[in-house]
Amino acid sequence: MQQILWAEIFVKAIAGALLFLAPLTTLALLGFERPSTGFWPRLVGAMTLGIAAGVWIGLQFPAARGAIGPGGLIAINFATAAALIVPLIMGTAAPSRRGKLVAAAVAISLLALAFLEIAHV
Repeated sequence: MQQILWAEIFVKAIAGALLFLAPLTTLALLGFERPSTGFWPRLVGAMTLGIAAGVWIGLQFPAARGAIGPGGLIAINFATAAALIVPLIMGTAAPSRRGKLVAAAVAISLLALAFLEIAHV
């Protein structure tokens, strides 16, 4: 289970850092629509970094209250995957094929992580 949680930390820390440090460039490289301001993508990056930090705290200090455990990650991953899948189904996920492919790959990865976590809880 710890390996899955370390994978969560790694993926969420990298994605969060990219969105936090260079939100508009990251979105453009991934093929998503470039917003007029980087506020919301940067905010999502900060929240994603916070999730990674919460998981890390949970691994380093198992008795810590408020740390995110596997149960919390399952809910976060399912909710995020759903938020990506619905626009893909509706056809509004991204303006480019690359963006749609990235959104689908991320959704599938999040679902895979959630199911792996369910299997190990």
